[in-house]
Amino acid sequence: MPDDPFPDPGGAPQARDAFVDWFRQCTPYVHAHRGRTFVLTFGGEALSDRGFPELVHDIALLHGLGIRLVLVHGARPQIEQRLAARGAEMRYVGGLRVTDDAALECVKDAAGSARVEIEALLSMGLANSPMAGVRIPVASGNFVAAKPLGVLDGVDYRHTGAVRRVDRAALRQRLDDGAVALMPPIGYSPTGEVFNLVAADVARAAAVALSADKLIFLLEGNGLEHDGRAVSSLLAAEADALLEGPQLPEDLAQALRAGADACRGGIRRVHLINRGDDGSLLRELFTRDGAGTLISGEPFEELRAARLDDVPGILALLRPLEERGVLVPRPREHLEQDIDHFQVTERDGTVISCAALYPFPDERSAELACVAVHPAYRDQGRGDRLLERMEALARGRGTERLFVLTTQTAHWFQERGFVPGRIDDLPAERRELYNYRRNSRVYVKPVGT
Repeated sequence: MPDDPFPDPGGAPQARDAFVDWFRQCTPYVHAHRGRTFVLTFGGEALSDRGFPELVHDIALLHGLGIRLVLVHGARPQIEQRLAARGAEMRYVGGLRVTDDAALECVKDAAGSARVEIEALLSMGLANSPMAGVRIPVASGNFVAAKPLGVLDGVDYRHTGAVRRVDRAALRQRLDDGAVALMPPIGYSPTGEVFNLVAADVARAAAVALSADKLIFLLEGNGLEHDGRAVSSLLAAEADALLEGPQLPEDLAQALRAGADACRGGIRRVHLINRGDDGSLLRELFTRDGAGTLISGEPFEELRAARLDDVPGILALLRPLEERGVLVPRPREHLEQDIDHFQVTERDGTVISCAALYPFPDERSAELACVAVHPAYRDQGRGDRLLERMEALARGRGTERLFVLTTQTAHWFQERGFVPGRIDDLPAERRELYNYRRNSRVYVKPVGT
């Protein structure tokens, strides 16, 4: 692949306005998110963080952009502080909390205090602040019906409960009224009992009940990493496998478990984001690559056969290479006629790589053409995966040899097993179409089994 797919137009480059570029790039996400329902959950650690007002400002921005928001907050640090003040502590058995009478009082006190604090921040409207002129109604209530965990393996978990159901109609009514719905980690039973719940489970249940478009976990720490790098995406089944492995931080394990369950419950997108990274929520929602880990039931990035509606994306990918002379220009109508020859990699609705395979069955050969990878996604193995797919397709069709015609990317193909060939090595039908003015070099590679 060429290092720079964009041609030099000549003359002094015109300065770009970074803000304008960013604003234009995020506009499709603004349109896509308007009117959607997002369930956002964060731990009680966020409430005591100095940066919490900035997070609330970002939440207010989402509301202002027309996103319907349900906030589910935790209160673990606040509960533990109150228990410590009473000389007591929360007891854990098998990773589950045992909520006795004293702990339940602390849970109710902490949850009520957290609710008031969040409502206060969402009510700010001071001049010269990000909340200037903003009025965001906040609605909370008994949205969650809960049941006791009961006695497990001989342990009575007392007032620790599990979500039984979420009052979908009441939540939707609050959202329809333009309010932000606020849900504490508390549930109620028909007998008037109060239960201590896991915030991640409340968020999952709310998202599934509302058929939310996104479920978002703001985590403490760095979130999900592999070899020191953030994991950008994984499937629900992969999240299950991680939970079977080495022990993970509690909030991460809860998010993975609840996120995978939410995917199986019909939620298409679950996001895990590092809360401590200022602005990560906005980057996750308004940039293509985001800032965290996406859990989905289906692949977020897919290498597949091209469809007619991919033509605009393929054109946008090929145009800079055509303008530089790396590829032969192909009009839209030609691409539409040849779309069955193309494979594309789609990432969150955007075509980021493509290639075409033109068979010559009588000579058991095929031409590999239009190989292109978006510059933002090079050096990450996508070109190699695309080539592997094209070779596999060729072998499946009985092809014994691939060939390419190139003027500027010979080194890339040579590094992957292609060797110099001659014009006479081309199939007769292809030789007749050879452009001697372009003077492309021929490279061939055997692919037969």
